[in-house]
Amino acid sequence: MTVTYGGQSVSDALGRVCAALKTQVDHLTSLDQAVGDGDMGYTLGKIADALAGYAQATPANDLGKFLGSAGLLTNKVGPSTMGTLLATALMRAGKTVMGKAELTPADLVAMFRAAEQGIQERGKAQLGEKTILDALHPAVEAFAAAVEAGEAIEAAGRVALAAAEAGRDAVTPLRSQIGRASWVGERTEGQVDPGCAALVVILGALVG
Repeated sequence: MTVTYGGQSVSDALGRVCAALKTQVDHLTSLDQAVGDGDMGYTLGKIADALAGYAQATPANDLGKFLGSAGLLTNKVGPSTMGTLLATALMRAGKTVMGKAELTPADLVAMFRAAEQGIQERGKAQLGEKTILDALHPAVEAFAAAVEAGEAIEAAGRVALAAAEAGRDAVTPLRSQIGRASWVGERTEGQVDPGCAALVVILGALVG
């Protein structure tokens, strides 16, 4: 029998992500200060506050609408590069499951892939340019492979998290090529990309 995940599970997962991001505001701020304008932690904290309230107050009967509206809210309260990327990810993921009240493992894979595609298209980054994509892409591929191999979602999530951590670490020595971080040039070499770090926090909360 296929295990499915309903509205409460999705709402709870969003709540965990918000709580995790709140604990990492200072850390993400310090990472962003080293390579960018230093607003990522603050922005993600605002987004987390807004989405936590949204998750508590909004019925998740249609999961596509639930996630799409979460994306719109994210874009409204966090109008920054990372806010836009996360908003796009949520809206693209929601679009793949519009009208559904339960999610299958295959749905989760499709949502993950749609979120990645949305982030790539919106951010116009390529792998190896030291952005969130360098942690996201290997996580998506690892998760999809684990699900297709019949692994339980919890195990597939742990594999995805490990892949994201490895992706983050692989590009840490590199020079940032996209956005404000690219202006800093060689000073970004050896610095953890804050987008990659934020993704690891998000996945860790989802897995947890």
